[in-house]
Amino acid sequence: MKIISVFRSARKDEMYLYVDKREQLERVPEALLEMFGQAEHVMDMPLKADRKLARVKDTQKLLDEVGEKGYYLQMPPQKEEYMLDLFRDRPETGVR
Repeated sequence: MKIISVFRSARKDEMYLYVDKREQLERVPEALLEMFGQAEHVMDMPLKADRKLARVKDTQKLLDEVGEKGYYLQMPPQKEEYMLDLFRDRPETGVR
């Protein structure tokens, strides 16, 4: 079991970094931190491989990457096709 700290990106909606609580962001590459933006601490949690997380399919992979690389990056979910076309036919004038 590891204690994991979770950080939310201020720049990208629904993007999260999982890191070892003891190390925090010290092993995360500088280029990734630049792309990630301001890291906002969300929570700390104990984590074992058999625990289910909402958007992480393989918790063991998360733990392995935190151990090897120092972080696990959770990307935002894919947007549904119908959401991308929501405003395609929107009129130029009128209420916005």
